[in-house]
Amino acid sequence: MVRQLAENSFYNKFDVESLHPREPDEYRTAFQTDRDRIIYSSAFRRLQAKTQVFLSGEFDFYRTRLTHSLEVAQIGRSICSFLKQTSPFLHEDFFIDPDLVEAISLTHDLGHSPFGHAGERTLHQLMKRFGGFEGNAQSLRIIAETIYPGLDSRRGMNPTRAFMDGILKYKRLLRENSQAANQFIYDEQEYLRTFVLGDVNSSAIGDLNQFRSLECEIMDWADDTAYCLNDLVDSMNAGFLRFEKVKRWAEDQGLQGDLARHAEIILSAIREEKAEARFGKKIGSFIRCCSLIERSSAVTSNTNRYRFGLFVDPAVRAEAEFYKRLSQELVFDHSQLHQLERKGRVILKGIFEAFSDSYLNGDGLRLMPASFDRMIRLKHDRRSRARVLCDYIAGMTDGFAIRTYKRLYDPDFGSLLDLA
Repeated sequence: MVRQLAENSFYNKFDVESLHPREPDEYRTAFQTDRDRIIYSSAFRRLQAKTQVFLSGEFDFYRTRLTHSLEVAQIGRSICSFLKQTSPFLHEDFFIDPDLVEAISLTHDLGHSPFGHAGERTLHQLMKRFGGFEGNAQSLRIIAETIYPGLDSRRGMNPTRAFMDGILKYKRLLRENSQAANQFIYDEQEYLRTFVLGDVNSSAIGDLNQFRSLECEIMDWADDTAYCLNDLVDSMNAGFLRFEKVKRWAEDQGLQGDLARHAEIILSAIREEKAEARFGKKIGSFIRCCSLIERSSAVTSNTNRYRFGLFVDPAVRAEAEFYKRLSQELVFDHSQLHQLERKGRVILKGIFEAFSDSYLNGDGLRLMPASFDRMIRLKHDRRSRARVLCDYIAGMTDGFAIRTYKRLYDPDFGSLLDLA
């Protein structure tokens, strides 16, 4: 029997079942194996050179997708520990597995494209007639189908059901809302959703995009915590949130009560140059505001992952939303970041169009590496070829995408010395 089942009765065979049979590991639980397979993958390492807020290379102290994912994983594990100690529903032999939450947290941004959310929107527009592009859907595709390279194909890591479900922040197929700009999974991933749900028909669930496992909810709140607090600190350190600018914005908003106090905390952190300390301390309060609630769903009889849900103090949620609104209006809408977003959009569009000429329109040039070139030529329809092409572009780091664009379009870039 897998050691996971013997030590923690919160999970059962339904939770640890994988797409294909696994050999039991003598020293690792099923969820530890999931986590380890992510950490040692090249897809995970590439997150170190993908944009979080500021374009990779702009500063040397800010978060990348990799450091953000590590922070989300740490916060997620801390939430598990806090709930185990405080929730009346949990005890020593019945608890939320922190290794599972860590694996989900490390993976939650794995499928994100270069150049942040602007890159994701660009790829979706380019792929719209071929099934779209979505960061969460791409994360699922990576772990289930493409994370390990082969000679003529790629294969997934054979993840457990609970791990895959934790990645599925959204469960609606694109064809179920063809106008969606995000928050969907690919139509070709319906078989993965069917596996995750087991014997429950998706039509019996209601809003599929709100139907999330407990571990997915923990990851999502850990992501929100890291996103609204730590990205705020980066923005202060980078000079995007200056005292007078924030003060003027707060006055224009006419803030009252808690919101006014939150704004004052930001202003004092900037004035006293204590952003790291002030907002690092807040992470603890964002963890301690969590508790478990019981709930009922179509999958409750199969797993405890839907028997319980995460409750977050509404006042803390409102605080997080306030920080996100401030960042959106004063940082993400800043002209300098929009200029960089535009550059990323131009680069991705240029790469996609050049590759499409070769692999979708048949000009015969071999523009992709040999393994991808072989894979795409084995596909017999344009939709499948476009998905492989998209896999390659989405997996690029910011810097690699820039160098690829230069090789394709810059007359002064492209000697053999530039191929590395």
